[in-house]
Amino acid sequence: MNPPKHVAIIMDGNGRWGIKKKNSRNYGHKKGLETVEKIINEAIKNKIKYLTLFVFSTENWKRPNSEIKYLFNLLSNYIESEINNLIKKNIRIKIIGNISIFPKLLKSKLKKVEKKTKSLDKIQINMALNYGSREEITNSFKKIKKKNILITKRNIEQNLYTSGIPDPEILIRTGNTYRISNFMVWQSIYSEIFFVKKMWPEFTKNDFNNILKEFDSIKRKFGGLDE
Repeated sequence: MNPPKHVAIIMDGNGRWGIKKKNSRNYGHKKGLETVEKIINEAIKNKIKYLTLFVFSTENWKRPNSEIKYLFNLLSNYIESEINNLIKKNIRIKIIGNISIFPKLLKSKLKKVEKKTKSLDKIQINMALNYGSREEITNSFKKIKKKNILITKRNIEQNLYTSGIPDPEILIRTGNTYRISNFMVWQSIYSEIFFVKKMWPEFTKNDFNNILKEFDSIKRKFGGLDE
């Protein structure tokens, strides 16, 4: 099996799962983090070089402040407790999105883990934080205008958050929802999209591997014809 270079995941359904199990959206987010760890390990086993995780969107600010605070604390604690393990496993962390408005301490930890893992190359985990694809593309055009260079496909791509990162061959969305919700619009034009009914905390390594197997059987023509 030829593994994809890049898999992107919209990790949807944490809150709904948490409500169903413990009447707590935060419980779902906590369990969802355990799924993240399992899928990272499985991606490494499958020699996937890039894994992009949609952690917090530009639209997620509409959620209750208490839930946002919990999510930020969960992320902050995870980084602090796992940074040495990430280094030991040779995992690079890359932040995509605009974290300038994040709490000072969280922002500092995110920049620290990015810096400390910059030279690692087993796998690159792109954490999409305060990420929105429309904003990303708009910002790319602003950068192009500021640099006074031509608007070309290449220049647009080089000024996205994902500059230097190959487009994802696979885009997975859990949570029984069938849309991409402002995620990697530019990058996913030829991604094979897999919508999964399971909520993210229920998603298993077997589910992940089954998607990789199905992807391996797909003839990707990119608008052309079979030979």
